[in-house]
Amino acid sequence: MSPPVTPKIAFGGDYNPEQWPDHVWDQDYRLFDAARFDTVTLGVFDWALIQPALDVYDFTLLDRIVERAAAEGRAICLATGTGAHPAWLARAYPEVTRTDFEGRRHRFGQRHNSCPSSPVFRRLSAELARRMARRYGGHPAVIAWHIGNEYGGACYCELCAAGFRQWLRERYGSLEALNAAWYTTFWAHTFGDWDEIEPPSALTEHWRGPDHTAFQGITLDYRRFMSDAMLANFRDEKAAIRETCPDVPVTTNFMGLYQPIDYHRWAPHLDFASWDNYPPDDTARVRMALAHDLMRGLKDGQPFWVMEQTPSTTASRDVNPLKRPGVMRLWSWQAVAHGADAVLFFQLRASRGACEKYHGAVIGHAGRGDTRVFREVAQLGAEFARLGGTVLGARTPARVALLFDWDSWWAVEMTDGLSRLVRYQQVVQAYYTALWDAGVDVDVVPVTAGLDGYDVVVAPLLHMVKGDLAQRLEEVAARGGSVVTTFLSGRVDEDDNAFLTDVPGPLGPLTGVRVDEWDARGPDFVNPVRLRDTGPDSGSQIEPEIEPEIEVESRLFFEIVIPAGAETVGTYTADFYAGTPAVTRNAFGAGHGWYVAAGLDQRGVSWVVRRVLDHHGIELRYPDVQDLETAVRVTPAGDRILFLLNHRNEAIEVTAERDGVELFTKSRVRAGEPVKIEACGVLLVQEDM
Repeated sequence: MSPPVTPKIAFGGDYNPEQWPDHVWDQDYRLFDAARFDTVTLGVFDWALIQPALDVYDFTLLDRIVERAAAEGRAICLATGTGAHPAWLARAYPEVTRTDFEGRRHRFGQRHNSCPSSPVFRRLSAELARRMARRYGGHPAVIAWHIGNEYGGACYCELCAAGFRQWLRERYGSLEALNAAWYTTFWAHTFGDWDEIEPPSALTEHWRGPDHTAFQGITLDYRRFMSDAMLANFRDEKAAIRETCPDVPVTTNFMGLYQPIDYHRWAPHLDFASWDNYPPDDTARVRMALAHDLMRGLKDGQPFWVMEQTPSTTASRDVNPLKRPGVMRLWSWQAVAHGADAVLFFQLRASRGACEKYHGAVIGHAGRGDTRVFREVAQLGAEFARLGGTVLGARTPARVALLFDWDSWWAVEMTDGLSRLVRYQQVVQAYYTALWDAGVDVDVVPVTAGLDGYDVVVAPLLHMVKGDLAQRLEEVAARGGSVVTTFLSGRVDEDDNAFLTDVPGPLGPLTGVRVDEWDARGPDFVNPVRLRDTGPDSGSQIEPEIEPEIEVESRLFFEIVIPAGAETVGTYTADFYAGTPAVTRNAFGAGHGWYVAAGLDQRGVSWVVRRVLDHHGIELRYPDVQDLETAVRVTPAGDRILFLLNHRNEAIEVTAERDGVELFTKSRVRAGEPVKIEACGVLLVQEDM
């Protein structure tokens, strides 16, 4: 099933009229008209309102809310209300609350506090979704269902322990297979009965927190189980909705680069992806782009929704910076550039009390429509209205794939004997940044994705190699493509056990190297790397700005490599391994396997990546214009839309590369002529075919 059908980019956000008297609703909808809001998300936290007691359901207020939104001409993304359970439920059934990592049973409070394995929670949350669907499923204003809210966290109670044991039975089939996968001959851990297995927590396998475990295999499986357990909650509610509402698409709001939940395992069960974009600061433009591309990659390039973003500030951090003038608009268009067909806010009106009363809102406590924030939101709404359906359903024509793998993320950051300073997300982002800076469109995809359509596959920190992945990567190179991987790749199988061969394990034939030793150091230790390419593309004129030889820094992790057929492209210049390879390229079939054995700085990563792009003649868009982001979407009609986004606080001028029409002003753009982009500005150019 596809995302909801809308006539334009859906615009609006989370609305909570249950918090306000009717005269405030009147004021809100007048302001919604001014802002051009066409979509509202309703009922995200309404469980206690709808079901005030076990056998009592009262839809009176929600009926009024839904009918008012429909009468005002708004499309509705209707939540099932199960984002937080009510107090009476926790009192009547204490087992529905979670037990934390330290073994403490929680009482009622907060919101991420429902045990995913509780039969009572599963039954009652599904029943609420069922009744919601029966009541509103045929309503013409309801265009999407929103289940739960920002699933996350973990539970370690006895119900989850029992659920974990059953999950393990289904995964391994026998204790013999489980003991082999978990390597339980170590430390007398051999299990003779399923009931002997405990969830890995501070009371069992862990010390110094969730990332320090004696048995990585046990903890890895528990993270997989917990992700699956919460997915089961989502699937319970979706199945209940589908009983009476088979045709309205269903989603839940993800959180981008969020470690606890493996979104790739969830993706097949969502009708469309959506996520909440709350970057940590106002310099996170590349991180946001990576998260957008990750969300787009969940459903094979299908457009996604931004379900939440703040128009101004967040309220969840120690310091909550304000979005500067123009930034909200810029970041909203960035989402569209990377595949969003909806841009929604949290929140439309500011809550009066509790922990989000100072969270940014389109309408503040005074209910004014003459604030800077409201004016900027209204400007954006007018632009979306003017653009209409031009980019709806458009796809990204990427020739480059970046592999993202939750199992590798989990495994590499909880494994002793490597480096606790190496962080998966940071390494992946460094390689994504090199592509972003070069103006190259990227698909961020799971390790199970088909790779036939890509010339370049970048797989940073591919620590765990599962199934036929190594073979499929070899096929990319064999047909003339390039594969780039890095240190700490090819180390373990899907059970997190080391391959009984030279590192990088099954990636060895492709990369043409073996790793003899490795060296981890603190952040102040630097080993310079000299990069020099004398290969057949070293004189290419496609990208003349690539320096033929440079020296860069490497930090944190250094593998000592012995070539096994690969040519050396970069060498260490210090310590006892000076002169040994730090970067290699191996001819494999008609293509290459690259191996980056050191934690290169951003300049070094970008040099390697641009060498690879240059070899394939992949077009770089304004690669040397700092803070200019570009992206292309191709519409179902075949129109090519170029997005130019200026992340600077000053105007920039570039030379147009193709003829086209700028969609905001309808002015002609001619190749070779200057184009000005204002500070925090956005241009959309429909290029001539």
